[in-house]
Amino acid sequence: MKINSFVKLATLTLLASQAAQAQNADRKFDGVTQRDGHLEVRTSDGNYLITPYSAGIVETTFVPKGETADPASHAVVLAPAAVNTTLKQKAGSIEYATPGITVTISKSPFRIAYAYKGKPLVAEKRGYIHITDDVAKGSKDINKGAPRVLEAIEFALDKNEALYGAGSRAVGMNRRGYRFTLYNKAHYGYGDHSELMGYTMPVALSSRMYAIHFDNPQTGYLDFDSAKNNSLTYEAIGGRKTYQVIAGDTWEDVVGNYTSLTGKQPLPPRWAFGNFAMRFGYRNEQQARATVDKFIADDIPLDAIVFDLFWFGKEIKGTMGNLAWDQDSFPNPTGMIADFQHKGVQTVVISEPFVLDTSSRWQDAVDKQVLATGADGKPLAYDFYFGHTGLIDIFGKQGKDWLWDIYKGLHQQGVKGVWGDLGEPEVHPTEARHATGSADQLHNIYGHQWARLVAEGYQRDFPNERPFILMRAGYSGTQRYGIMPWSGDVNRGWDGLQSQPEISLQMGMQGVGYMHSDLGGFANPVLDNELYQRWLQYGVFQPVFRPHAQDEVPSEPVYREDRTRALAREAIRLRYRLLPYNYTLGFDNNQQGLPLMRPMLYEEPGNAKVRAMSSTYLWGKDFLVTPVLRQGATTAEVYFPARSAWFDFYTGEKQAGGATRSVALTPDHVPVYVRAGAFIPMAKVVQSTRDYNTRHIELHYWHDASVKAGSGKLYDDDGLTAQAYEQGKYELLRFTSKLQGTALSLRVESELGKQYQRPERGIALTVHNVTAAPSSVRIDGRVAVFAWDEAARLLTVELPASDQASRSVDILL
Repeated sequence: MKINSFVKLATLTLLASQAAQAQNADRKFDGVTQRDGHLEVRTSDGNYLITPYSAGIVETTFVPKGETADPASHAVVLAPAAVNTTLKQKAGSIEYATPGITVTISKSPFRIAYAYKGKPLVAEKRGYIHITDDVAKGSKDINKGAPRVLEAIEFALDKNEALYGAGSRAVGMNRRGYRFTLYNKAHYGYGDHSELMGYTMPVALSSRMYAIHFDNPQTGYLDFDSAKNNSLTYEAIGGRKTYQVIAGDTWEDVVGNYTSLTGKQPLPPRWAFGNFAMRFGYRNEQQARATVDKFIADDIPLDAIVFDLFWFGKEIKGTMGNLAWDQDSFPNPTGMIADFQHKGVQTVVISEPFVLDTSSRWQDAVDKQVLATGADGKPLAYDFYFGHTGLIDIFGKQGKDWLWDIYKGLHQQGVKGVWGDLGEPEVHPTEARHATGSADQLHNIYGHQWARLVAEGYQRDFPNERPFILMRAGYSGTQRYGIMPWSGDVNRGWDGLQSQPEISLQMGMQGVGYMHSDLGGFANPVLDNELYQRWLQYGVFQPVFRPHAQDEVPSEPVYREDRTRALAREAIRLRYRLLPYNYTLGFDNNQQGLPLMRPMLYEEPGNAKVRAMSSTYLWGKDFLVTPVLRQGATTAEVYFPARSAWFDFYTGEKQAGGATRSVALTPDHVPVYVRAGAFIPMAKVVQSTRDYNTRHIELHYWHDASVKAGSGKLYDDDGLTAQAYEQGKYELLRFTSKLQGTALSLRVESELGKQYQRPERGIALTVHNVTAAPSSVRIDGRVAVFAWDEAARLLTVELPASDQASRSVDILL
């Protein structure tokens, strides 16, 4: 469906407002009142309601005369707090301030500006206005040729600031200069450039360290200064006239505040950090069983197998909506799933929101009023690639209950993950009507509501379990429902790989920490072993490790040639060795909103040279990763942030920070460096995370004379229980280092939840970059045996198993 199909709805709802255009241009200040935790600013054409949520978050809503404020937000879950505010009235302006954000209202001309701790951030240019959009002219829609009237708000930009956000796109890290469509839409086979994809969001972030979230899901545009007139403009067909300004002292604060506003992501089950077997698709039980067994025989760890649409039908077309195991191909699904679980492998199945009229459930869906309707109130059916279809109305109780009952039945069979595909929805006619609104009003929150349906179903019926929700479409705040989004049907080519770091980094900045790609690429039957190897090596340091592709060329490493399989095996095994570190990243994301993949902006927010950088990024706080994105590359340019020295993860070679250097590439890994002073907890490789535990860990510390104090941590729980941390069912190990002269002291402190038992734990400690044999090493105050490798500059020492809450290692260098 084309975006210009909004014409009819927009014209009908907004033409009546055209008379307000002149008023908006001449908006006059009338007065101000402070009450009920907000500031009300009266103007000649309406009221502004300014509400602080915290010191770093302020919301502004415009209510035109004759209208009332709509309090319902699909994005915001934070309640406004009792923030200390001050109100200062001056001759020509009013200042309304929290301890962080100051809102300045200029009286004539009327203008609202925002600053954070005295630093100007952004200001409205013309406030809320109506604009005529000529994009629709010449279209083939019913109301063809008629321009649309859109509700808009325009902000003034600094000429030098970079812009990020607008959801999932591939246009470069600095997205300034584009007018983005806000209409979730799949882009099959995209490569290194895509301006519209399946997960759009009405949020803009600036290199000046603030974000603006436009709190309205209706379809429209987000214009990042495409006219080159230093303007940021949000445009929509209707809906709420509300936005939030979010600021902070660091990027961690900005994104942390944004995810406090829209919701933090729950910690996924630990198996979601493992390796997935997946293709389009396993056609029968024998094929699936053989694949799982081959991973085990090849000693390649595996935690999940994912079934594409052949689980409910033998053909691609005509069967969508069956959502029940095809008995010919899968005669014993419950037994198969149980056998997989016995081997430590969880089962995930695909589902779509479409029910074809040729499917076994069509009549049931019609009878139970499950489907979206047309204007006549009857189920709306239409053609798309897979057949003649209706669309589940997940905004209505009948649709929600019907779909959840299917998921609940699958759960009883042992299915542990929901894969929601085509959830933009891929085809969503303007004339479709849902229980709570029209298609164009609700399109962008369809995936959001779908994820919510699953999350709330688990909370109600399986409250102790963490859901796994794989989807490609969502909205602001969908992360709070546990969505594990992927970047869609990317081309299986180097151009497809090149866009992936940018997409994940941008989405992490927008609160969606688990955005990832189909490793190896999905679309088109391309056999390129080098591409596959490099994509999987990058995948070690992206949030979800999940190869997936059209099956003309296998996506699973067990079916690739020997050299490729061997390199893939090493990448996957490294992923499992890093489980303690990676799982802790998930904990930090859950608690603080920290992305797993972080752009260089996090490290050097004031460095203009890194504003557009995605070629090198941070994995957590302490890994520096440079994916290999070019065919046949023999060297890579790596930027080393200035605040630290960095050590090659594989060779131990030290690099000073603050420069870009060319490093030689090897086939077996991508360039990975570790921050000086970092603690990296690791584990022995297991065949499945079912066998993982922290009774014995490898703890690596990268010593450097420039680091006088370092820190790190390891979070652990049972990997399955929902809200384990909040229930006190956890352990948190904190690592610290202190260097005084030649004395290096390392400490491990255990914080234990009230409902958790500390295990006896042994620690294999490796201290990197020790250039001379230590004079002595003491463990918990006692002289200890140690080993020192002069060539590798490695000090190793074993801390014997103990259930002590505090451990210490004192090294005299």
